[in-house]
Amino acid sequence: MRERAVSGTSEGPAPAADLDRPVVTESEIDTSPRTERPSGLPYRSVFTAAPLAMAVVDREGTVVSANDALAALLGRSPDGLAGAVAADLVDLTSDARTWHAYGEVLRGRQARLRCTRRLKHPDGRSLWVQVTVAPLPAEDSGVLLSVVDISARRELQARLRHLQMHDPVTRLPNRTLFFERLSAALEAESYEQSGTGRIGLCYLDLDGFKAINDTLGHRVGDRLLAAVAERLTHCADEAGHARTSAPLVARLGGDEFALLVEDSTGTEQLAELAESALRAIQDPFDISGQRLSVSASIGVVERHAAGTTPTALMQAADTTLYWAKTDGKARWTLFDPERNAHRMTRQALASTLRPAIERGEFRLEYQPLVGMEDDRLHGVEALIRWNHPQFGVLTPNRFIGLAEEDGSIVPLGRWVLRTACEQARRWQLDHPDEPPIFVSVNVAVRQVWDSDLVADVAETLAGTGLAPHLLQLELTESAVMGSAGRPLQTLKALSDMGVRIAIDDFGTGYSNLAYLSRLPVSVLKLDGSFVRGFQYDEREAATRANPADEVVVEAMIQLAHRLGLTVTAECVETSAQATRLRSIGCDTGQGWLYSRPVPPDRISELLGAPDVQAEAGVGKP
Repeated sequence: MRERAVSGTSEGPAPAADLDRPVVTESEIDTSPRTERPSGLPYRSVFTAAPLAMAVVDREGTVVSANDALAALLGRSPDGLAGAVAADLVDLTSDARTWHAYGEVLRGRQARLRCTRRLKHPDGRSLWVQVTVAPLPAEDSGVLLSVVDISARRELQARLRHLQMHDPVTRLPNRTLFFERLSAALEAESYEQSGTGRIGLCYLDLDGFKAINDTLGHRVGDRLLAAVAERLTHCADEAGHARTSAPLVARLGGDEFALLVEDSTGTEQLAELAESALRAIQDPFDISGQRLSVSASIGVVERHAAGTTPTALMQAADTTLYWAKTDGKARWTLFDPERNAHRMTRQALASTLRPAIERGEFRLEYQPLVGMEDDRLHGVEALIRWNHPQFGVLTPNRFIGLAEEDGSIVPLGRWVLRTACEQARRWQLDHPDEPPIFVSVNVAVRQVWDSDLVADVAETLAGTGLAPHLLQLELTESAVMGSAGRPLQTLKALSDMGVRIAIDDFGTGYSNLAYLSRLPVSVLKLDGSFVRGFQYDEREAATRANPADEVVVEAMIQLAHRLGLTVTAECVETSAQATRLRSIGCDTGQGWLYSRPVPPDRISELLGAPDVQAEAGVGKP
């Protein structure tokens, strides 16, 4: 039994796959009570002369008589139609629903049947007709079969559908038709009956197309898009060679294209297609007498069709295309579930960051800053932790970047500042006989631009009672170097207040040493990458030492001292490193040699210890 397709007097254009199928819709079957028509009218003369193709059919379904119009439409003689089975003439037996409705009309139980059929004319051409079957007056005891040729209307509908479903610039299927095909390919009956049960997609975006559009105009841009479409179509045709079908190439909008592979054989097939598309597009284009070069970024997704939705597939493709762009463009990237899981985790963190501040899910740990000469605790760096209810304890590298992006770094930074200052003051009050230690707090550039940092610091110091010289603010080298306007004014105001300013990760950015002398900075924190070059035992010094690292570090320390700055070395992990740093004049050390970041009560235990290294132990938590 054939499947039914959509039809009717107000029907939309049927898909190409349905052209050979009988068409009937529920709305075309009239189930209202039979209406008797008056008799006695000269029906016979009207029937014979009418231009509408008609036939009188008895209650058994046999043609009693047919007019010349029906004979001409079907390519038969009027006499040859008499006695024929009406249902066979207009294909009413090809699907059960239509056949049942036709029988109900013959038996007088249904008022009318209307359906659309595709017939084969004797001359070989196809003929689309609309068939109507309606009862004659009771005394005539039969039904009237009328047939209207709607081939021209169907052809117009097909043309309109083509215009609606295709891009006018590239003549490729557009977004609407693409999603229609994609949805059909992901229907269970589509992939369960035959094929591999897999689907693949190459989602392509041109690199630098906007610049061509802006500089050379949309006319040249449109011609370039058409040329790209032609090359992609050729790639698809080549990929479809010796296969049941070629990939569908569609323009989804702008400079975005898609190549849909139904019944894909695996990632290797999609990788070959993506590589072929990249090579094709990278070849220069001759457009309007100009030689243009573009590249493309492609996101590639290949998976089982079962359990996949159009939305999920497109989201994966869009994400993978974004990876290809961020990884350097002019490449294809395969969807990676683990990388996507990380992205989803990142989005989950971003969406819950602000509420987490209000719920109090953050806490501070503190890592000692130890004097190189006396091995005593001089200060601590406050390091934030997020006690996430789902992902556990998260370190700053997992969420600080997100906080800077969405602006939540401002309220989070205020909380860190106040909490750290309150703790430093508490240590001072709990250990009145010990020299007070300073607390170092990291500050993001966005805190300077999006808030009044000077006012926040002044309010915090006043509220906690902490002396300004016991607060140190750390900014990254890239944030401080080249500062002008408001950032520089903020740093100077904080320095004038008595707050210490430190440059974190010094040596990894674009160090403008001449400008450094004019900044209100008091401390340089050497990046750990320099200190790691000192990581060897005394017995291995001859084989593992890196003299260049020591020369660079020593030069930076000497320069800092001449500028009146102190130097803190990060990532100090061995006694040998500490010894060599001490010998070249480093002031303060920070690292696992002294302690990991620890809770406040552990810092209380270290206060007053004559030797922090001995008290804490190497890497002792």
